[in-house]
Amino acid sequence: MKDDAKDQAKGQEMTIPAQKESSPEPLLKVEGLVKHFPIKKGMLQRQVAAVQAVDGLSFDVRPGETLGVVGESGCGKSTMGRLITRLLEPTAGRVEFEGVDITHLSVGKMRPLRRDVQMIFQDPYSSLNPRHTIGTIVGAPFKLQGVKPEGGLKKHVQEMLERVGLSPEHYNRYPHEFSGGQRQRIGIARALALRPKLVVADEPVSALDVSIQAQVVNLLDDLQDELGLTYVIIAHDLSVIRHVSDRIAVMYLGKIVELADRKDLYSTPMHPYTKALLSAVPVPDPKRRGVKSERILLRGDVPSPIDPPTGCRFHTRCWKATEICAKTEPPLIALASGHQVACHHPENAEDQQPGDTKLLQVAKEAIDVVSVVSKAEETPEEAASPKKSVAKAVSKDTDAPEAEAKGQASTDQ
Repeated sequence: MKDDAKDQAKGQEMTIPAQKESSPEPLLKVEGLVKHFPIKKGMLQRQVAAVQAVDGLSFDVRPGETLGVVGESGCGKSTMGRLITRLLEPTAGRVEFEGVDITHLSVGKMRPLRRDVQMIFQDPYSSLNPRHTIGTIVGAPFKLQGVKPEGGLKKHVQEMLERVGLSPEHYNRYPHEFSGGQRQRIGIARALALRPKLVVADEPVSALDVSIQAQVVNLLDDLQDELGLTYVIIAHDLSVIRHVSDRIAVMYLGKIVELADRKDLYSTPMHPYTKALLSAVPVPDPKRRGVKSERILLRGDVPSPIDPPTGCRFHTRCWKATEICAKTEPPLIALASGHQVACHHPENAEDQQPGDTKLLQVAKEAIDVVSVVSKAEETPEEAASPKKSVAKAVSKDTDAPEAEAKGQASTDQ
């Protein structure tokens, strides 16, 4: 810490840029971001289709905050992370960093911005070069940027290793000598070596053991407070996102369907897909789980991004889908303060299409609602009866749209 203070005091000698004070302007601004991967066939390699991985994302990230991005596998989260860090070239849209359009900057012009925008990759086993020592890996950003830290490169790298919870003596070791959690810490040290302003973490704990996940998440939290970082954290674990995020964006099939503050999203989810995701989060303490708690099981798989459904992309698995959902794509609009939703029939807000009440046939068969009863809450009679099960499948009344929307049902005996 004392060495860091000296480094910041000697700004001319230490060429690593210091963090600027937070401003009301967004640090990162994304408008209509699109990425389509072409599918080519034949000897002439003509394009016959395209994978619509990301299709029209718009959001911003404020200085010092953490934006969490969640969604099912294949929804475009990782592609979005690579687009905003310019590891991939966007098909369309606009990406601004500190007011500068970086959407189509060349490799040479992007090089100075690499100091301020870094990425933590998902797999700590493949993101580190097995032929290089840890000192070489963490020191690579300094050499690529031509930065000479005061006190020497080795000393600064060892301080960085110590900051992420590793021993300075690991400087000359190789990646294969470390565990998964230690390798992820090395990746974090490399990403934070030049003290960037924006860090995109692509599922930083998904490849780690559960006992290590909490350590890495807490490390990211501590480093954010210490260095004034701004995070975009991509994950599919809702419990991790809830712990680290200030705002959360929910993605489905290449689009953001809901964007809200963490507290609002978990207390009053408005999009049916968000409600289904939150219903799947396990409750750690079974004594706190209510007898009438429901788990929404979406039927079917996510549609192919090569040929996504028309209108709302979630209407093929939504229990509230009506005719307008299959024809008109809902815009992402603010239905509450700081709460944006793309849905014609939101859950905890006024219906945007009150006149359209005719459910599609797919909506009548979209979900199964499972009522979960913990053993701690069973009565002695229920516990003694062999016919009673902990999870009871529930069949819906398909003729009652309101009952379908609320997940109300009659229990199969």
